[in-house]
Amino acid sequence: MARWAPDTRERLRTAAMQLFAERGFDATTVPDIVERAGVTRRTFFRHFGDKREVFFGDDEIPRLAAEMLAAAPADMPPFAIAWEGFLSLAADRFEPRRHEIVAARGLIESEPALRERDLQKQADLRAALVEGYRARGVEPRHARVIAGVAVELLQTALEQWAADDTGAPLRDHLERVRREMSAVLS
Repeated sequence: MARWAPDTRERLRTAAMQLFAERGFDATTVPDIVERAGVTRRTFFRHFGDKREVFFGDDEIPRLAAEMLAAAPADMPPFAIAWEGFLSLAADRFEPRRHEIVAARGLIESEPALRERDLQKQADLRAALVEGYRARGVEPRHARVIAGVAVELLQTALEQWAADDTGAPLRDHLERVRREMSAVLS
């Protein structure tokens, strides 16, 4: 196997996810992962800071959110910017990896350390949205509330999507959650 194989990160992620499913998160070690992936421990740490980062290491969504806010038309309402971005992410990033994401969500829900990191990931996205809204001139309190609502709707839809065995797309869950919450909050 080539030392610098281009698929090393994905092989490590696949090996880790298999082991987490077989043994559980706590019972799986980095040496277990590298053995399964056929790489060295050093290679693992070149790609991930620790085994939790297998789930969260390449989370680029806050960066994408900041870019989206910066590029949106000046007259576009703040919530609409986030929502259109979430719908786009659902189709482009989440749906193609549905099986992997659903498996990861199940593991995250079963492990306190992963739930904590997932909450931090949500906070990072909220912070990126707030910063982007404020840069667009949105009043700080409004920016915080809009970002919080948007992230909570996304998280609720993700949870429903992961639990849905009908195969309905994430976009459908996003739209349903938004409709339901709009009715409740009216």
